[in-house]
Amino acid sequence: MANLWHAFKDLVGPEPLKTGTVTAHNADGTSSLSDTHGRDFRAQGQDVAIGDKAFVQVGRIQGQAPNLTETTVYV
Repeated sequence: MANLWHAFKDLVGPEPLKTGTVTAHNADGTSSLSDTHGRDFRAQGQDVAIGDKAFVQVGRIQGQAPNLTETTVYV
């Protein structure tokens, strides 16, 4: 019998890539970030400087994100 969780994950795809502004580097090797809605979260890694934007996926910093103006469009 197939694992239903793995089948579900295959349907929904990988965790989305999100962005956040790095607000601090922590002693445990993580960084504190703030998203565009002002919510704070942590991610593994300290490769992006404080004040810069970072791409985060699956709880890890994937790299520096461009510092672009973000716009939300409701349809």
